Amino acid sequence: MDFASNFWSFIWIFFWSFAFIAYLFALFAIIGDLFRDHQLNGWWKAVWILFLIFVPFLTALIYLIARGNGMATRSASAAADAQAATDAYIRQTAGAASPSDEIAKAKALHEAGTINDQEYEALKAKALSGS
Repeated sequence: MDFASNFWSFIWIFFWSFAFIAYLFALFAIIGDLFRDHQLNGWWKAVWILFLIFVPFLTALIYLIARGNGMATRSASAAADAQAATDAYIRQTAGAASPSDEIAKAKALHEAGTINDQEYEALKAKALSGS
């Protein structure tokens, strides 16, 4: 076989591999959405799964057309919940304190002799400035 036919065979395999992987992403997104949807009862979920097994491409297309808006809403809601949980964890871990808490900590360090007067004043000014 010559170079041109090998090249086009490679392109053809690459195209179908891309299409198959894109289909798998869509299939997993649909299955994830089915289990994320709390309004759909278990029997309908089972029917969708059975159709996805036996008539996969057509069922995926119908699902995306019929339930695409709800799928986007549930996905956005899940992303917002995950972002809120991440923000809460970061706030908890970082220990964001009020300026008065920061000044109290600096005063305790100053009274313990860990920091000197200039360092105490610098920490106090930083806490009051909010940075």
